[in-house]
Amino acid sequence: MKKVILLTFILLFSTQIQSQNQNQKMKTIQPPIAKIIPKKLEKHGDVRTDNYYWLNERENPEVIDYLNKENEYYQKSTAHTKQLQDDLFAEMKSRIKEDDSSVPYFYNEYWYITRFETGKDYPIYARKKGSLDAKEEILFDCNEMAKGQSYFNLSGMSVSGDNKLVAFGLDLVSRRQYTIHIKNLETGEILSDKIENTTGGSSWSTDNKTLFYTGKDAQTLRSDKIFKHKLGTNASEDVLVFHEKDDTYSTFVYKEKSKKYIIIGSGSTLTTEYQILEANNPDGKFRIFQPRTRGLEYSISFYKDTFYILTNADKATNFKLMTSPENATSKENWTDLIPHRKDVLLEGIEIFKNYLVVEERSNGLNKIQIKPWDGSGDYYLPFNIETYTCYTTSNVDFDTDVLRYGYQSMATPSSVIDFNMKTKEKTVLKEQAVLGGKFDKNNYIEERIWATATDGTKIPMSVVYRKGIKKDGKNPLLQYAYGSYGSSMDPYFSSTRLSLMDRGFIYVIAHIRGGEDLGREWYENGKLLKKKNTFTDFIDCSKYLIAEKYTSAEHLYAEGGSAGGLLMGAIVNMAPELYNGVIAQVPFVDVITTMLDDTIPLTTGEYDEWGNPNEKKYYDYMLSYSPYDQVKAQGYPNMYVSTGLHDSQVQYFEPAKWVAKLRVLKTNNKQLFLDTNMDAGHGGASGRFEALKELAKEFTFLFDLENIKK
Repeated sequence: MKKVILLTFILLFSTQIQSQNQNQKMKTIQPPIAKIIPKKLEKHGDVRTDNYYWLNERENPEVIDYLNKENEYYQKSTAHTKQLQDDLFAEMKSRIKEDDSSVPYFYNEYWYITRFETGKDYPIYARKKGSLDAKEEILFDCNEMAKGQSYFNLSGMSVSGDNKLVAFGLDLVSRRQYTIHIKNLETGEILSDKIENTTGGSSWSTDNKTLFYTGKDAQTLRSDKIFKHKLGTNASEDVLVFHEKDDTYSTFVYKEKSKKYIIIGSGSTLTTEYQILEANNPDGKFRIFQPRTRGLEYSISFYKDTFYILTNADKATNFKLMTSPENATSKENWTDLIPHRKDVLLEGIEIFKNYLVVEERSNGLNKIQIKPWDGSGDYYLPFNIETYTCYTTSNVDFDTDVLRYGYQSMATPSSVIDFNMKTKEKTVLKEQAVLGGKFDKNNYIEERIWATATDGTKIPMSVVYRKGIKKDGKNPLLQYAYGSYGSSMDPYFSSTRLSLMDRGFIYVIAHIRGGEDLGREWYENGKLLKKKNTFTDFIDCSKYLIAEKYTSAEHLYAEGGSAGGLLMGAIVNMAPELYNGVIAQVPFVDVITTMLDDTIPLTTGEYDEWGNPNEKKYYDYMLSYSPYDQVKAQGYPNMYVSTGLHDSQVQYFEPAKWVAKLRVLKTNNKQLFLDTNMDAGHGGASGRFEALKELAKEFTFLFDLENIKK
């Protein structure tokens, strides 16, 4: 008996010592504290002090050292979750069909296919001439091309009209500065032509010798010049075709669907302009389609002898469709084809020989309308639930009755469908495979619910969760939103999200203002001097989810990236008590300083979205919500912040400065991690599965807070 008591005492003592050692070990993991070098920033008589401005110096060894120390702190603090990270990565990867391929599409005598092979990270681009039974011709094996590269992205493939050449862009840094190369598809040779600092895309003229492409400003990365390259010449000899000198605009070039015209576009947030040139006359002069007019947005398509113009002309807030003769394209020649509707957003069109296909958005939901040119009767494709998204896909052929579209919902894997517009028969060509044998969409419930915002506006949310969950306030819930640039966050399927839901999480997409989910006014009411609606909408959605017992503040988590990261920064300042944890991916958080620095990539083109802080009214408003400026001494949620050293969209130093300031001012001991990918940019790591490792980190952050071990 004494022996048993003694053994019990020893065991308890040993356990206590281990616990003390673990606690002591945790105490020794101290976060890095960035040094303070005050910098005074003055505008409109207002002086701000930025203690961490020095972190802007990308080449400064002290900056790199600080980022590495933050990474080390994150890695040591989460070392106990490493096995779970690895398990999650394996779990998410196991659901993905590795030897997968896209649905082939036919274009200019060839079937084009993108496929993946088991165990390989990158796509293989291939084609087959005339028939899917023909011999495969590999255009690019990106797995071979990516060897030895820490980052690899191939983009902008453009095949010449004679099918003998392909131009393509390569980015090996993740800064979205592509070098265009040209490959001879008959010999496999990469030609000597090499064009640096481009967007990656290009368009061939009909002569198969002239290539139009977009160049970037080396410092701001703004797409500002259109060049013409002649095959076999040095890029230094390329002709400047167009220079977009207004630094609030960017420019681009493409060949429209009928292949008759090369089109140069210029656009800012509120205004667009196009120039056209016959593709068989590459040395001709582009002519203006309709001169830019502040606030006039339009896009153009061509068929037979008519241009089709999607535009907000004549105060058509939700856009309308107009036409113009081929040789009289200015606005006074435009005629309504589909008039403006106050409750329907016109998003896009597809033109076929016998049909016009219209993509619309009504009450926040996608719709596809088929309109026969002969007037025999318009109709909509039928969809039966409220948490779906549909969209037209690769429709490159005019002379066909078949429309190809995609469909998915939050519980339904994405499908590619061919729909015969004449017979109304549909063929599901492919449904996304979810491997492992455990997935059944009938095990999940989808809902569309509405929260009431502070000003009375009804905000829709798309919700999905596993059957059997009780709304008792105890469920962990991840709430996601973006809410900027008029980008609609449609309900979509994600096989990786199953790792959340199968562990009891509810997943919610909040369709807040600043997106275009409920029409153009939805966007207008979440930008410029109404930007705070975006943040309060998200918070009001959170309060609704708590009130309706989907979750509670102890189990509510928020996630957003880029401009959605700005949203995260705003809500943790405004309502930190609502969230147990927040994931901020590449967050845009230093709004004032960034928008005042026109040397930073993309700044000037953003004025119509956020406002120009050189004007005091915008400065004052932006300052009132800028997450970095509004950090204060208060308790903050647990936070995981990620960024990429080479990010061209949101510079790495924004989240770095934000975290440094939070470390000093936050009044609680909750987790705060900065995880910097030293090789990647805005889109994260390259490679098909590398992104899953980053996602596994995010999920593990949530599971650790919920004490979910497996």
